[in-house]
Amino acid sequence: QVQLVESGGGLVQAGGGLKLSCAISGRTLSRYNMAWFRQAPGKEREFVVGIQWMRFTTTYADSVKGRFVSSKDDSNNILYLHMLRLKPEDTAVYYCAARPAAQVGTDSQSYNYWGQGTQVTVFP
Repeated sequence: QVQLVESGGGLVQAGGGLKLSCAISGRTLSRYNMAWFRQAPGKEREFVVGIQWMRFTTTYADSVKGRFVSSKDDSNNILYLHMLRLKPEDTAVYYCAARPAAQVGTDSQSYNYWGQGTQVTVFP
């Protein structure tokens, strides 16, 4: 089992930034693929960034490329999502997810473990 707990969401004005955290416990992550997804009201869950934990290779959605950056704290098993130049369309619940796989995946259905989500609201 893998437990994921997100934090760091909030209310921010467009153009500002937030840092989300995902605290991970329960497994050694060297063979895991992590990801951030988001879901806005009335929309499907959307891939944001995928991370292969050991080599920390990343794949970003086009909608966030150049504005969002993921990083990790290996010592404490924490995954971060640094969000810059936020836009109102970034408003969503952001989820951390994990799956035991070598390659980064963009399909939410393929992820086994999910956090509870953290709300990010960007106002104009």
